[in-house]
Amino acid sequence: MTNAFVPKEIFLTKGIGRHKEKLASFEEALRDAKIASYNLVPVSSIFPPQCKTIPVSKGIKNLQAGQILHCVISRNSTNENRRLVSASVGLAIPKDRNVHGYISEHHSFGQTDKQSGDYAEDLAAMMLATTLGVEFDENLDWDKKQEIWKMSGKIVRSTNITQSAICSDGLWTTVVAAAVFAA
Repeated sequence: MTNAFVPKEIFLTKGIGRHKEKLASFEEALRDAKIASYNLVPVSSIFPPQCKTIPVSKGIKNLQAGQILHCVISRNSTNENRRLVSASVGLAIPKDRNVHGYISEHHSFGQTDKQSGDYAEDLAAMMLATTLGVEFDENLDWDKKQEIWKMSGKIVRSTNITQSAICSDGLWTTVVAAAVFAA
């Protein structure tokens, strides 16, 4: 076995930022999510085996400003007045904790927190289901899919973190959602 870094903890966070400058609104969203003082490195969609989800407060407790943090991050921005934006991260964890799970990111316009969050969660669970050999019918509604996954006995939990906002006063409005690997 190699001496690879495999995260043992992850936290989910979200934030909103508003500013006349697009980049500044992104910075404000990261501040709201409590991850602005770190160097974020986007990674793909694998939830490591044996990894535990922890609260944001515990996740950032031992971090240092400037530290490199790997994360799955979703972001969306608009400066169109009254436009609804959302950013979501979905998480699907298998029953067998020695097997990896999946993390998905989704960003959209016009979707509520629930719609965007359900989609991201559905996407993560679908990716996990297909690797575990669980039947997946994309035409079923969310509740029916979730029941099939639970009945398979292979997917133990799925969840999401979602942030949405409506742009006002023509200010850039940015939303972020992230799954951050803490340790």
